[in-house]
Amino acid sequence: MTLTRAFFAVVFAASLPPLSAARAETTALASHRAVYELTLDKATGSKAPAQARGRIVFDFSASCDGYVQNFRQITELQPAEGATKLSDMLSATFEALDASNYRFKVETKIDNASAEAVDGKAQKSRDGRVAVDLSRPKRAHLDLDGPALFPSEHLRHIVEAARKGDSLLEAQVYDGTGEGDKAFDTLTVIGKSIEAPAGEKAAQADALKGMKRWRVSVSYFEPGKRDGQPIYVLSFDLYENGVSRALKLDYGDFVLKGDMTELTIQPAASCKK
Repeated sequence: MTLTRAFFAVVFAASLPPLSAARAETTALASHRAVYELTLDKATGSKAPAQARGRIVFDFSASCDGYVQNFRQITELQPAEGATKLSDMLSATFEALDASNYRFKVETKIDNASAEAVDGKAQKSRDGRVAVDLSRPKRAHLDLDGPALFPSEHLRHIVEAARKGDSLLEAQVYDGTGEGDKAFDTLTVIGKSIEAPAGEKAAQADALKGMKRWRVSVSYFEPGKRDGQPIYVLSFDLYENGVSRALKLDYGDFVLKGDMTELTIQPAASCKK
């Protein structure tokens, strides 16, 4: 689940060129490892769990060639009646620094059953259109409609927009989730820069002191259905180096809260020009 978008001078992803390597240097994403403890924040409706807990472990590495991301989310949901449901999602991705290509592998287990897997690679043309080659769940070649952003590229656009004071961003984003066959429509709302200190002990890291951050909310929609209800909404405090804290995962019937309990910032890669 990678962690992604923008604004009131309404900017559309179709009008945004892919970030060049030169521009990427001004939007440096920090290599880091973060751990978030998940708890139930709110539950409404008959399908909402009575209790919930979980953990997200997020490893992100920025190199001279691109971005490597390893993500795991384990969630345990206890319904009002019946057995506890356990989900375990793992993803591993690589995204080129210039967002020209993207490789991904996503595995999901429900109640320790056999993993459902999506495995493939995506290539982007100069006009932003994405071609996907899947090896799982079945071999297929797909040409997606319209230009789309990859996850780290999307995150860099959000940071750049926040720095400029923009507040809304619409974009199609392809991350390989679901069955890997579509890009999701997204709408990102960005708040003003936050001055108040962060609450979690892990967020007191020296690397974050004095760094700007913004409250960001990203809604994900099925393609072409942005006027309806989102599939889910991800909210978080976003630092300008790409680190996130104070997660909220809104699935409609319930909301999970994610508090950052661990954070390790790795040294930046030294890239020769």
